[in-house]
Amino acid sequence: MKSLQVDLELVKKYNVAGPRYTSYPPATKFTDAISWNQLSAKIEANNRTARDRSIYFHIPFCETLCWFCGCTTVITLNHDKGKDYIDYLGREVAQMAANLNPDRKVVQLHFGGGSPTFLRPDEIRRLGEIIHKHFTFSPDIEASVEVDPRRLTRDHMAALREIGFNRASMGVQDFNSKVQEAVHRTQPREMTQQAMDWMRELGYGSINLDLIYGLPHQTVESFSETLDTVLEMKPDRLAVFSYAHVPWIKPAQKILEQQEHLPPAEVKLQLLKTVIERLTEGNRYVYVGMDHFARPDDELAVAQRNKQLQRNFQGYSTRAGSDIYAFGMSGVSQVPDAYWQNEKELPKYQEAVDAGRVPLHKAYFVTAEDKIRREAIMRVMCDLSLDFAAMSQKLGINFEQHFASELALLAPFEADGLVKRTPTGLEVTDTGRLFIRNIAMCFDNMLAPAGERRHSKTI
Repeated sequence: MKSLQVDLELVKKYNVAGPRYTSYPPATKFTDAISWNQLSAKIEANNRTARDRSIYFHIPFCETLCWFCGCTTVITLNHDKGKDYIDYLGREVAQMAANLNPDRKVVQLHFGGGSPTFLRPDEIRRLGEIIHKHFTFSPDIEASVEVDPRRLTRDHMAALREIGFNRASMGVQDFNSKVQEAVHRTQPREMTQQAMDWMRELGYGSINLDLIYGLPHQTVESFSETLDTVLEMKPDRLAVFSYAHVPWIKPAQKILEQQEHLPPAEVKLQLLKTVIERLTEGNRYVYVGMDHFARPDDELAVAQRNKQLQRNFQGYSTRAGSDIYAFGMSGVSQVPDAYWQNEKELPKYQEAVDAGRVPLHKAYFVTAEDKIRREAIMRVMCDLSLDFAAMSQKLGINFEQHFASELALLAPFEADGLVKRTPTGLEVTDTGRLFIRNIAMCFDNMLAPAGERRHSKTI
């Protein structure tokens, strides 16, 4: 893949609110009108299949709040809350496992948060015992954990390795001290480097760093210095997110509104341009799409080339065709016919588990038309192409006829060099990778009018 040059005029044109398509339909369509009895029938049917399984555990706790954060968190200094939470996870897993097919292998495991490393190392080991009691891992499992270098010990990483983790992700956001102070997250390079050294020493096969552009005090010059540092550290993957300002969802973000140093829109776009051009220069990283970059030999980049990539609630995934069972507050599960989310508040989650109920918050049953559109959107997002004949055969439709009006909507993208029609379908160009959310939106028949969308900007 050649180095990319970013046209800021195109970015301005297409930078509108839109879903991230970690699911289709997106989570905004979930409803509380579906009962557990209705949902359990879908789960029972799913567990008669031989599909692979992915499991997710949400550990919500953090000692302090990063003011840019959009995650579902519980802020506390009381680490005993983590110990109690594992008891709840154990009971939830045991209840759900009774409904699951024990012969189905787990090919993917993910701990997210909050910060999973809020847990003490021995608590991590205890959670591992619970998981291994109820699930069987595939020999080539991909097991990834999010860690916070600020409160990390080598024993944390050793405990995670012992229970099966082989990949890790760390939030960095920015190495500039002024930026870190402004967002309430102090994390010197040495701290992050120490964590990476432990991971490599313990045999973690892939390390991901997360960056955010659009934070207070960031300039093109200062963020270029952060990129210099990151490139020296040689992570296997990078996720470089646009700061999503959603104070109506995360009130703490109002603190950043009060600062006079949030970069204006023009600077933020320059930051994005710098990120993409620097990271793809000399084929250092492949721009997978949206905010993800991977080394050319990384499993993520290889999966995309082999058209084996998929998207789910953890972002891009290399294990296509697996169902997700999520545990803990706010966790989102996915089978072909349904999505469901656990209670999003800790007291409600605990109350449900104490009562012996599945902690169901909202759910959605996927229709036949949803499945057709989901496949089209996911193939655009993951394969960066559509083969009309193959899609027709797979979906049991005439793809070009079914999506005639949607394909017509792609004319401006084609004129701008973002998609290319071929004799057999269409391809997203290298430049178009930046705009794949916009391209995917053309196939979304649930998309609200532009002024009514409660989503982050696409770029």
